[in-house]
Amino acid sequence: MINTVALMGRLTYDPELKSTPSGVSVIRFQVACDRNYQRSGEDRQADFIDCVAWRQTAEFISRYFRKGSMIAVEGSIQTSNYTDRDGNKRKQVEVVANNVSFCGSKAESGTDFQNREFTQAAPSYSNADNSDFEEIVDSESEDDLPF
Repeated sequence: MINTVALMGRLTYDPELKSTPSGVSVIRFQVACDRNYQRSGEDRQADFIDCVAWRQTAEFISRYFRKGSMIAVEGSIQTSNYTDRDGNKRKQVEVVANNVSFCGSKAESGTDFQNREFTQAAPSYSNADNSDFEEIVDSESEDDLPF
């Protein structure tokens, strides 16, 4: 069976981190995704998709994403049935986020990362040691190419 979802859109409100009675982090958020088809003369339509994330993913979202932030979500669809306060039977459909990623620049999201407190150091990258590689010199000129 396959139950995989990939979404990219903007958050419709600031996500709020909560925790279960046993201390597990959980966050609920909604992603607005534009539809591909737009009728001429009409505004583009969007779907508003409810999502939930748990544990480290929830904490990551809480730390780095705000209303209007572009986000990519990978997860699965989960459904549940419940009875509301008025006794009506309801069905809830949401995406359980397994992985989330940034989409867009810092300037586009309006997030100020300089003034945020980080719990983990950012990874540092350095130039790789290229001593194991050598340049390949092609003796043929571009005029000799068959296409």
